[in-house]
Amino acid sequence: MGLRVLSFFKPFMAALPEIESPDRKIPFNERVVYTGVALLAYMVMSQLRLYGIQSLESCDPLDSLRVVMASNRGTLTELGVIPILTSGMVMQLLAGANFIRVDYNLKEDRALFSGAQKLFAVLIAIIQALVLVFTGLYGDTDVIGTVGCGLLVLQLVFSSVVIMLLDELMQKGYGLGSGINIFVAANVCQSVFWKFMSFSSLPTYRGNEYEGAVVSIFHLLGSRSSKIRALKDAFYRPDLPNAMNAIATISMFALTTYLLGFRVELSIKSNRMRSQRASYPIRLFYTSSMPILLQSALFANIFLASYLLYTYFGNNLIVRVLGVWSTLENSAKAVPVGGIAYYLSAPQGLMDAVFHPVHTFVYGSLTIITCAYLSKLWTDVSGSSSRDVARQLKDQQVTIAGYRDVSMYKELNRVILPAASVGGATLAIVSVLADVLGCIGTGPGILISVLVIFQYFEMFAREQMEGNLSMENMMALQ
Repeated sequence: MGLRVLSFFKPFMAALPEIESPDRKIPFNERVVYTGVALLAYMVMSQLRLYGIQSLESCDPLDSLRVVMASNRGTLTELGVIPILTSGMVMQLLAGANFIRVDYNLKEDRALFSGAQKLFAVLIAIIQALVLVFTGLYGDTDVIGTVGCGLLVLQLVFSSVVIMLLDELMQKGYGLGSGINIFVAANVCQSVFWKFMSFSSLPTYRGNEYEGAVVSIFHLLGSRSSKIRALKDAFYRPDLPNAMNAIATISMFALTTYLLGFRVELSIKSNRMRSQRASYPIRLFYTSSMPILLQSALFANIFLASYLLYTYFGNNLIVRVLGVWSTLENSAKAVPVGGIAYYLSAPQGLMDAVFHPVHTFVYGSLTIITCAYLSKLWTDVSGSSSRDVARQLKDQQVTIAGYRDVSMYKELNRVILPAASVGGATLAIVSVLADVLGCIGTGPGILISVLVIFQYFEMFAREQMEGNLSMENMMALQ
């Protein structure tokens, strides 16, 4: 049945846009250029307003997850990377459950599986676009009209396809790393920088103040006669980013960077050259940022479904069990205040976490369990499990020092399995801590941005090392 299911997608392949794989090895400098162009295209799209919007004053159910999903409200990047992540998660789960059997050694199977993922991403984008438009996110649908609603849906779906192709461009070797990761990291860094250094003046009950947390410190100290009151407002103002948020954000960046250094080094040796030895590192964050990305995408889809049902069937008991939604005072931010969706949402800062300990505990527990499970699951479906790594090392005629080939899997399993589960749980703990402390850019956003920046730092360091080795070899030949 699995092969028949995969073959079902064959007629759709011709209609799906595709980036051709490069017919040569792309030089590192060219890959940097491709990466920059893809990032620039995303940044431009994130500033282009959707045509036909009547109003953006309605409630926003995705507000708390927009940063980590590379989403910007009212722009072409409204859906961000949610359709891509949701499609990938669904397809990988189906493949892991053997509902769809994929032989990755066959080029045709790989192409069909990739095409199925893209098809699902487009279908998910259509569904999510319809949900956003018909829940009134862009204004009253009767005022916008049928043509206007259709045009909004078309823009959202088209822009999601463009983002999907930009990610595919990166994944197929034209760029560096993953498009999803770099788009999310860029969105987080942009948000953090803006809320640190913004000179935008916003009205508050204390008068007009600068939005940027760092800028506000100097502004309040310079404009207030009472310096103590000025510092108090700068550090604890509740309606705008404050200095405590900035300190918490920097602390979480530092903590995540420190945790990146935790690893287990396995000594490996070549079966062809007995004297040649090296180390194989198994990091604490073995699956990188993928668990927190998948968890955020999962929660985002639950929020969208809950908000849609509550908008139209708010009095239904089952719908209210899924989630009860309300709007924050003096804000267009929609937040769940009851039901399952409430316990999947992060606390609104330290005071909210302290005064609602049950919510904080349940949210933290669910996040930790979900991330640990998704991290373990991702190793099984992404080709990075103990069995997959053992096979790769065996194909390269490499073995772990002190172990025979037959026992290499057990030794890898002893290290990789805890690294995947504990690493996913650690990501979740740091994420929850960052959310509780009110970090700018959200906890998942900070984690993803640090991990992506570190990944690119390693890429550049590796390229520099290979360049130096090539230079030395050339000099030795001369």
